[in-house]
Amino acid sequence: MVSKNQIKLITSLQQKKYRYANKLFFAEGVKGIQELLDSNFELEHLYSTQNDFPEVSNNKKSIIDENDLKKISALATPNTCLAVFKMPLEKSIIATGLIVVLDSIRDPGNLGTIMRLCDWFGIQQIVCSNETVDYFNPKVVQATMGSIARVNVNYTNLNSYLQQTQLPIFGTFMNGENIYKSILPQQGIIIMGNEANGISETLEKLVQNRLTIPRFGSLQKTESLNVATATAIILSEFSRGN
Repeated sequence: MVSKNQIKLITSLQQKKYRYANKLFFAEGVKGIQELLDSNFELEHLYSTQNDFPEVSNNKKSIIDENDLKKISALATPNTCLAVFKMPLEKSIIATGLIVVLDSIRDPGNLGTIMRLCDWFGIQQIVCSNETVDYFNPKVVQATMGSIARVNVNYTNLNSYLQQTQLPIFGTFMNGENIYKSILPQQGIIIMGNEANGISETLEKLVQNRLTIPRFGSLQKTESLNVATATAIILSEFSRGN
């Protein structure tokens, strides 16, 4: 059984203000939960329809039925488990290597996918504008498939942050230099812009290197790439060059 108070708390964590008020977030699915259990994230409580995760002590685990899982899940079709974790303390921004900066990314799926991509390509640091979707949002956590445990994410005023950095700043535009012909460094900041509006005018002024992913289609009518897709191509090229 899941008590009414537990249901109320867990469902409230779908909203940012309650996540930060309680310093809690949740993950769903065996893979994502296992990744978090294997990391430094601290488990608050695990709810599962199966007697799995033997490493979790009984006082932090409840076996529940599918109806109870539906009451606390954020998914249209719930998985077999949901785990509530404590939010970790924010770490300092890593100032070396390649850093991905996200300017007002609003879609949770895009942010989660970008976090997965950074994990794949060995990017340890993402710096987000304060307007970017919260990375503890359940949809973001779900989309990361566990990569949330391995990528450092910080939120800050990007204008101030970029003015202070000593790293070269790259931005993605429709009229930049062909990324396939560019010499790309091992260290730098890569700005990815908002899904609809791209990089804001304020940040555009701080970009030192404008890059573009050229279109190869014969009609040349596609307006833009999805921001997560564009991030995949750009990180691949930076990694290939190094």
